[in-house]
This record gives sequence, structure tokens and C-alpha cells, in this order.
Amino acid sequence: MLLVVKVGSSSVTNDDFGVNHLVMDDLIRQVYSAIAGGHKVVLVTSGAIALGLGKMGRLSRPSDIETLQVASSVGQGELFSYYAREFSKYKILVGQILLSASDFMERRQYLSAKATLTKMLELGVLPIVNENDAIADDEIRLGDNDRIAALVAGLVGAERLILLTDQDGLYSADPRFSEDATLIEQVEEVSRELAEVAGGSGSNRGSGGMATKLMAARIAAWSSVETLITSSANPRSIGDGLERRSGSGTWVSKSRRRLSARKLWIAFARPTEGVVYVDEGARRAIVERNSSLLSVGIASFEGDFDGGAVVEVRDLSNVVVAKGEARLSSKELSIVIEARRGVEVDASPLFLHRDEMVILA
Repeated sequence: MLLVVKVGSSSVTNDDFGVNHLVMDDLIRQVYSAIAGGHKVVLVTSGAIALGLGKMGRLSRPSDIETLQVASSVGQGELFSYYAREFSKYKILVGQILLSASDFMERRQYLSAKATLTKMLELGVLPIVNENDAIADDEIRLGDNDRIAALVAGLVGAERLILLTDQDGLYSADPRFSEDATLIEQVEEVSRELAEVAGGSGSNRGSGGMATKLMAARIAAWSSVETLITSSANPRSIGDGLERRSGSGTWVSKSRRRLSARKLWIAFARPTEGVVYVDEGARRAIVERNSSLLSVGIASFEGDFDGGAVVEVRDLSNVVVAKGEARLSSKELSIVIEARRGVEVDASPLFLHRDEMVILA
């Protein structure tokens, strides 16, 4: 089985922003056991920024991107050196892969990343994947390794994704504050209401939280990958994922529909640069008939975007319907909408083609 395992900063590091040896020694042992059992593993890891901050003597996560980039550059080398040293004890050779959003957005880079990861697995090299935080700014960064792990799972054709966290899985309420919170063992589809239950980040060392893990599970589901969200403190977390044991965390089923790599880029790897609001007829055409969106169905829009930018489609009740790659710029769309007041101008050019649009309703 091909497995993608993601471990977060709250598991990689301790409260002093050093390596959490108790958790990490066990994780490395489990990865070795999986590989020794004939399985292939891709390990997606956070922790570079937290380790870098610790080295810099800063024990809280700053908000400015420049300091985070410096911390990443300091911590990334130490993080990979740690993995290389510890896995060498098990005779496992590791290779570092640093990815950015462009590696998923641009087809040539996407295919190159896929080829490299595939070859590493063929040669018995364990890929250690992280986001390239040292050079990625807010415009090009994906922002959390949960999402990267899900995109990598789709890229390499993994069967399962295991997201390791500091909780046992998704609860009906935040277990840190509610005694009545119960573990949700099975999720068939990630809904907006479920994402709201997930809440925010659980520690001051990482950028993710349960909400980002649910979004990652949704990405994986649309790549035909099943996800297990479980505790990094579970000494059998990877074995549970391989054997699909119930009660081991929260399982998120793979979706009945599979998105192409291009649509996954549009839906989850590219930033939204504008919003268009569509009338009821256009909404029904998109959702019920998988139709393209003509400009005539757009009532209004927000944002300043170029042709080729990714925009969100919402209905008049502000509910998200779809996301797609615009054929017109905001200036061109404005002219088209204004032209409806005349009778001699075609006000219905194509705005979103169905092959470049993901239905999210």
C-alpha cells in the first residue's frame, strides 16, 4: 500500500520549541515498520519554523512573514538532519522535497514533482516533504502542510492519508472546553457545518488545526484517497491506518466523484482573486446540469482580477456554488454587464468553462 503520513508542528516539537523525542522516536519506528512490511511511505512534516524559532530564542509564533521565513531557513536544515540521522539507524535513506503552490499549479512543475517522488519510492528512498516556507510569500504559499499532504496523496496515487495531530480525531465539540465532546469515528462527507465544529489551531507552534485537517481530508476524498485523522501519541497510528482499524480516530471516506489534477489545482491550490454572484437560473445550470457559466448569468462581482485568475461563484444568498478559472478579466466583465442595458451588444460571452470549474455546492 502507498501511504502518505503527515505530522504537525505540535507533534514534531515540544513546548520549548525543540524536537519532541518521545513522539518522534515512535513515529520513526512506525514508519520503519510499515516500510519493512512492504508498504511505501511519503512523510510530510511540519516543524521547521518552530525549530528555527527555538534556535533563535523566540518561543512564540510571530505574525510577520519575513521572520517566519528566516525561522524556516534556520529550522529546515536541522529538521531534515534529524530525520536523516534517525532513519539511518534503520538503514533507511531519506530525501528532502520542498514544495510550493506553483508545483501544483503549473503542469510542468507538477509532472516534475510527481516523477521525482515516484522515482524516489521506486529506489527505496523515503521522501520527506515540507512546504518551501523560506521563499514562499503570502501570494504563493499554500499555508499548511495538511493541504500539501492531501495534494501529494493525489499526486502520487496514494491509497490512504494519515494526518497525525495532538487530538484523537474530530470531536463533536472542542474536547479542551467541553466535557460532553465525543469522538466522531466516521465522516462520509465534509460539510460546512462539520468544518465549523472543527475550530482553529490547537497550539502556538503550528499554522493548522482540525479545520485544516478536514479540508485536507476533503481534498484527499476528491482524489479517491481515504483519510485517517488520529493522535500522534497513538503508538499504532500507522498500523491502524494500514489495517483500517475502527476506533483509532476519525475516518473520512473517499468521494464518489474524483477530480482531475487540474480541477484540484483550481479548487485547493490556487488563491481566489474575485467573487461573482449568479442568479438562480445560472446556479441551477451549474449545479444540476454541470453547465459552463455564461456572463449573462452573473448579477454582480467583487474584486480586481485578470483573465485566467481563479474566482469563486456564489448565489444571491452568498452561498458558495463553485470555483473556476475566469475567461474574462474584471474590467471585461464590467463592460459586459453594462452592455446588457443596450440591445445591440452580445452580453453573454463565456465566463467559466465547465472543464475549468469545480462545483462546490
